Amino acid sequence: MMHYSGLFALALGGAAGTVLRHLIISLFGAPWAVAAINITGSFLIGLAWVMLSQRLLLGPVVMTGLLGGFTTFSAFSLDTLKLIEIGRLAEALAYVAVSVFFSLFAVFLGVTLARQLS
Repeated sequence: MMHYSGLFALALGGAAGTVLRHLIISLFGAPWAVAAINITGSFLIGLAWVMLSQRLLLGPVVMTGLLGGFTTFSAFSLDTLKLIEIGRLAEALAYVAVSVFFSLFAVFLGVTLARQLS
């Protein structure tokens, strides 16, 4: 179990990820900024999983805290529903396809790169 200082670090990571997500969405707008965030977050979690998973404090702070606050699957789901509700079904389907495919591809690239760097 993590000590209080570790939990505080985890919370700070989550706060930083959340603020970063908010700034990016404010600058570029939903829903496509959310897709970019999820794809980038997938790449970064792939890197972190290989490079930091054995680090007892840094791994959880980066993966669960920072990237958990940064990526936004619930926002992705809500944005998809909003597109469907306003009749933009084709865009909703494209948004889902792009988000899922490129997020999976990005996590694969992150894992591959991290393994090559290790």
